[in-house]
Amino acid sequence: MTTRCQKFAATVGVAAVALAGCASGSNSESSDKIDVGVLVITMFDPENQVWLDREQLPTTVEVPGAYKPVRCNADKLCVAETGQGKANAATSMMAILGSDKFDFSHAYFLTAGIAGTPPDQGTLGSAAWARYVVDFDLGNHLEPAEAPDVPFGYRPVEAYNTAVYKLDDALVDKAFELSQGVQLADTPQVAAARAQYPGQAGRTPGIMKCDTMTGDDFYSGKPLSDTARYIMDLRTEGQGVYCTTQMEDNATATALQAHGYLNRYLSLRTMSNFDQPYPGQTVVQHLDDSSTGGFRLACENAYTLGKVVAAHLLKNPPEN
Repeated sequence: MTTRCQKFAATVGVAAVALAGCASGSNSESSDKIDVGVLVITMFDPENQVWLDREQLPTTVEVPGAYKPVRCNADKLCVAETGQGKANAATSMMAILGSDKFDFSHAYFLTAGIAGTPPDQGTLGSAAWARYVVDFDLGNHLEPAEAPDVPFGYRPVEAYNTAVYKLDDALVDKAFELSQGVQLADTPQVAAARAQYPGQAGRTPGIMKCDTMTGDDFYSGKPLSDTARYIMDLRTEGQGVYCTTQMEDNATATALQAHGYLNRYLSLRTMSNFDQPYPGQTVVQHLDDSSTGGFRLACENAYTLGKVVAAHLLKNPPEN
């Protein structure tokens, strides 16, 4: 999914702000760890910038090994940008979680990012809370024509300990409950973009509980979408419903599990594009088309919904 930054992201310079308790412009650090209530995890500049624009996050913490500094405020809200793809996400998360600058003992972790969606599941601007996080890449991917007895040319082989994560049911259900009544944005331009797909005319953004597929490969086309659906079904033993595709969440979940925090993790993905072209459009045109309309709307809706849930979590810290 590397094309999303190339298409949309403008480099955003964020000036470092002095740590709480230090003089403005100072580079010195507080001797105390920052008590984190919610760490919002974004992956690239537009996802991150909407939080920086809407929230007061005056404390900037440089973390060696992390992609970008972490920004925090006195309400115990912190926002991180990990970089795109599994390698960046894993490296950044391990650096942040292992840093002696933070206390995560009473923290929740919330990915708030954009994703693709199959058009028979979601629509542009919609949001999905994941129950399962599944890796698209791990296993054997075979040329289907040369392996006709292997469905979709895919063999799962083994789980590698990172191929599938089931997130905490009670936490996901609570996030979904809190989402009810939240009004997601929509625009005429996005409505026109989705209407190019059969069955999409007249749909509006909604909020779902379904499941997310992580892959470093930004795929396009119904056969690959169907492969993702098949992998989801295999890895979750028929329990998962593929509805979003993104590049980082298995890596994020792996880092959180390594530190004992996976039961406090929520994955929120808002739908910026479909995972296949509309009738008459080629897959290359689909990948190169920057006018799908859903990108900025998805970033906006990720913040709107993520803010509601983060605010609740900040007032209700985990018991353990």
